[in-house]
Amino acid sequence: MMEDFDEIYEEEEEEEDEDRAAEEQLLKYAPDPVVVRGSGHVTVFGLSNKFESEVPSALTGKVAPEEFKASINRVNGCLRKTLPVNVRWLLCGCLCCCCTLGFSLWPVICLSKRTRRSLEKLLDWENSRLYHKLCLHWRLSKRKCETNNMMEYVILIEFLPKIPIFRPD
Repeated sequence: MMEDFDEIYEEEEEEEDEDRAAEEQLLKYAPDPVVVRGSGHVTVFGLSNKFESEVPSALTGKVAPEEFKASINRVNGCLRKTLPVNVRWLLCGCLCCCCTLGFSLWPVICLSKRTRRSLEKLLDWENSRLYHKLCLHWRLSKRKCETNNMMEYVILIEFLPKIPIFRPD
């Protein structure tokens, strides 16, 4: 009886491997993700205070320009609310850094993390509301700057593979 159970388990495992291979095959042919870089003049811990609302050419025909601009404006609105506070705390932390042995920078580090989390939450909401239906996935990603050796946060728009509906189960 135990031998029969092992055989069934091995068959299910083979099916999972085939599904995983098919998914990797679909991902291999997906186009490269679109990178939306920050275009603001202030950057705090790699997070720019503004993203460009012009639709990248790779997204033409995939998403309406009005929807793209509305999403970027929501992201910029979130940044507009939180980054000025982060900058004030950063200045205060830098002024008091010598006296506090660096502990005065903790509030700005925590606020920066909170800002990133709120942006990720906003992008998740945008994905579930619209972009997953369009086979797109927006996420915040840390990338190396093109001009220097520092890191920056960018919005990465990935193309989700379309599931072949004619493939048998």
